[in-house]
Amino acid sequence: MTLPSTEADFSLPAPIAETTYVLGEFPLSRVLLIDDKRFPWIMLVPRREGASEIIDLSEADRHQLFTEMMRASEALQAVAQPDKLNVGALGNMVRQLHVHIIARFVSDAAWPGPVWGHGTREPYPPHMVGPLMDRLTKALGL
Repeated sequence: MTLPSTEADFSLPAPIAETTYVLGEFPLSRVLLIDDKRFPWIMLVPRREGASEIIDLSEADRHQLFTEMMRASEALQAVAQPDKLNVGALGNMVRQLHVHIIARFVSDAAWPGPVWGHGTREPYPPHMVGPLMDRLTKALGL
């Protein structure tokens, strides 16, 4: 996919790039899998340098982001079949606008509380991450 010149040089902030796998690109956002086997978790990062809040986006980009959030939520729901989906755009640690879509289960270690600050990230073993990425990529239509 060729990105408009304003997006061509977009790079992920290091804390995001270091803890994710790239699943692909939506029209607005880079689609990522968080590397934490405790929680199936997709992150959308709109390729808009300097945006830290959804209100920083143009109206057209806000609509596009909502469409992408629904698409990612539907894909994660289909693949992980969670008890609940958590969706949020906090940005307290990393300012670049990003949206979390997290599959939650009543059996997960953080339930019913938030996943942030609960335990230590547990990276996927190589034999698990590839098949999960394949299933998510297919469900996302990427």
